[in-house]
Amino acid sequence: MEKSDLRQRAKDLAIKIFSICDNIDTKKGRGVLVNQIIRSSTSIGANLHEANYGASKADFINKLQISLKECYETEYWIDMLQSAGCITDDIKSELLQDCGVIRRMLVKSITTAKGKN
Repeated sequence: MEKSDLRQRAKDLAIKIFSICDNIDTKKGRGVLVNQIIRSSTSIGANLHEANYGASKADFINKLQISLKECYETEYWIDMLQSAGCITDDIKSELLQDCGVIRRMLVKSITTAKGKN
């Protein structure tokens, strides 16, 4: 149940970021930020999806860890978008809250998969 919820939250975050990025004027040199946050946010869910088809337990854990790294990277790009004036403080807070939930779920999943309950 939790893994499914985790995958759905990752997908929802990526879709939310797509919607927000649609409103950012990339002609002002902010296209790099938009591209980076789209890549990192979609990579969270992509690696979760790949984890389900891991060749081994180690491969499964590795994909979860990559998802976690991408979540941290997404938080960085959220901060950059706000610092560059592309998003408001409220949007930043909402996105960081979503990332935080996903991050905590990933940490718990990795810990469980490693057998360190």
